[in-house]
Amino acid sequence: MIRLENIERRYISDEVETTALDRIDLAVEAGEFVAIMGPSGCGKSTLLNTLGTVDRPSAGRYLFGDRDLAALDERALARFRAENLGFVFQSFNLIDELTIEENVALGLAYRRDATDRRARVRAAMDKVGIAHRARHFPHQLSGGQQQRAAIARAIVGEPRLILADEPTGNLDTANGEQVMKILTGLNDEGATIVMVTHSPSHADMAKRRIDMLDGRIIASAARRH
Repeated sequence: MIRLENIERRYISDEVETTALDRIDLAVEAGEFVAIMGPSGCGKSTLLNTLGTVDRPSAGRYLFGDRDLAALDERALARFRAENLGFVFQSFNLIDELTIEENVALGLAYRRDATDRRARVRAAMDKVGIAHRARHFPHQLSGGQQQRAAIARAIVGEPRLILADEPTGNLDTANGEQVMKILTGLNDEGATIVMVTHSPSHADMAKRRIDMLDGRIIASAARRH
């Protein structure tokens, strides 16, 4: 479904050049659940941001289906993100002044084809077990509930690819396991997921694990059944 070819990402500041991604080749098939691991500063978040089109590569090609995303301008990329990608962040990124229902509905804000919005929002909240908190505000929820709301926002538009950046990083063990159960359940239903994590046990719940070091992929292995 997606393919990165010889991707590089370089940052230049004060005449110092840093290579965050160094000739990355990566393919992710529809229906995969891929976990990316590695030490801090290894490039895994930059790789996730590149997959999310938030960060443009300095060189190489990013193919999504038959589309070369490097050829799209910023407006077209924003539309592409709205129609194809769902994001889950470590810090939840919910808006405090909005109810949970309104936060989830933001996942449809830039969708041109989003009919039956209220029904879709309700279905997404039901899927992650947060519908009973629809009228509450983020500060009234636990961390685990907030992350479930964030997942509902990510999936409400039925994206082709879900990108999760340390989705359990701010949660205790029990809530982290619950979030992982939701993500694996979504994958079992056909969702394609790429997740950055520091947790080996959570990485082992994915179908494939990728290890990074110094901006390169050093290992890629499918989970043993």
